[in-house]
Amino acid sequence: MSDAYEGLTDEELIDRQRSGERQIMDYIMDKYKHLVRKKAKSMYILGADNDDLIQEGMIGLFKAVRDFDPGRDASFYTFADLCISRQMYNAVQASRREKHTPLNTYVSLYADMAEAGGDGNSTELVNVIASAVETNPEQLMIDRENVADIEAIIEKELSGFEKQVLDLYMTGMSYSQIARVLSRDAKSTDNALQRLKAKLRRAVDQK
Repeated sequence: MSDAYEGLTDEELIDRQRSGERQIMDYIMDKYKHLVRKKAKSMYILGADNDDLIQEGMIGLFKAVRDFDPGRDASFYTFADLCISRQMYNAVQASRREKHTPLNTYVSLYADMAEAGGDGNSTELVNVIASAVETNPEQLMIDRENVADIEAIIEKELSGFEKQVLDLYMTGMSYSQIARVLSRDAKSTDNALQRLKAKLRRAVDQK
């Protein structure tokens, strides 16, 4: 039966699904499970269990099929990408609130971005922060004994919104993607990103 759906657009599939072809839901869920897995790898850097993230992502995908409005949303793929990311991130945030986990247990400055869905090159998060604050490697001598200091700076200097932006920025999202996930406008998100870069730069320079 799935072969009969291969030539249809997502919009056509959803229209038929809403007309009563319930098996189309399974087809769409299978079609986009690769996107869920990709997002789970990206979000893994935030400290959540990969299997839990995949489960949350599938819930987000289900909601995307349920709520997609072709007259409002640009495309189903874009809408699904947003719903999956938001469902996963909200789950991570809820888990943190429940566990009251300190910053340094859920964001490791030495986490390998390659394991978090990066481009395959080993890039430690501490180096991503160094790049984000536009500091030359020669100017920023950071060893593992200083990780706690950097994490303390993040905890002390950044607002709650800025921490959220930093979280998602570290997964490789652009500011416009971050804005969609956090339901904020692009300008305020970009401003938050610039502020947190400046704060980190100042704090590092003062060390």
